[in-house]
Amino acid sequence: MNEPSFTLVQLRYFEAAARHLSMTAASKELMVSQSAVSTAIAQLEKEMGVQFLLRHHARGLSLTTAGEEFYKRVLDFLAHGTELVETARQSGTELIGTLTVGCFSTLAPFRLPQLLAEFEARHPRVQVSLLENEHHALKTALRSGETELAVLYGYDLDDDIDREAVGTAAPYALVAENHRLARSRGGKVWLSQLADEPMVLLDLPHSREYLQSVLRAAGVEPLVRHRTRGYETVRSLVACGHGFAVLNQRPPTSTTYAGTGIVPLELRDDVAALEIVVAWVHGVRLTRRAQEFRALCRARYTL
Repeated sequence: MNEPSFTLVQLRYFEAAARHLSMTAASKELMVSQSAVSTAIAQLEKEMGVQFLLRHHARGLSLTTAGEEFYKRVLDFLAHGTELVETARQSGTELIGTLTVGCFSTLAPFRLPQLLAEFEARHPRVQVSLLENEHHALKTALRSGETELAVLYGYDLDDDIDREAVGTAAPYALVAENHRLARSRGGKVWLSQLADEPMVLLDLPHSREYLQSVLRAAGVEPLVRHRTRGYETVRSLVACGHGFAVLNQRPPTSTTYAGTGIVPLELRDDVAALEIVVAWVHGVRLTRRAQEFRALCRARYTL
């Protein structure tokens, strides 16, 4: 049986069409005619004996099941093809190219700037881009190849996403500096001591469910007064007396954007810390750039 014969051009054209789900958009990006993209993909499908894309009149394209799996493999193949050229040109002595790193929005301000600074100092010819978003969007970005790695919490990760733990983040309670519990002995409280008070909830997908579950595990039903997607907005609302909050990331300053102060309190309740992980798509061989960044996270990401 003869091995399938295909070209890099065909793979690049397929990748663009699959990413945009549009022949027109792919042709504009590649700066070739739409017919050239369509012909190349048709030849690729014929050679493989599999249909990867479904053409819908006036509604663009959709990937078949085989096309979805092939698209993931093509992303890996093209990434390592580029790296192969770069390695040959540099004799393997220096990393060059691009690397996109995703990061959960509430994690991004805390450790990622230092990690990026150290990585760029070690590998000045690698151009690093940051994609900051919420949990579901980062998983989508990993699967689509928009980002090769993501730093996020270790919950709700499916079997198609591999991960490596690099740190933990324990939940804590946050109250205003004039709150009755602000000077609790040892800076610790039971969540039951806040049971009758309103809560300010960080209202991000998965985060809101997790934060409310922390209270329910302690036998407290949350009385949510305000919901916000802004981490600093939560802190400012707490500082101005609108309620308490439960968070995981702890800034080094107790002053909020509102100019008023807050007090973090450790929990006496037996609540598990959240795992912080570096994640990537299962079965995709990471580029050397991504491998180096993952190793740096493992060595430097501490809480």
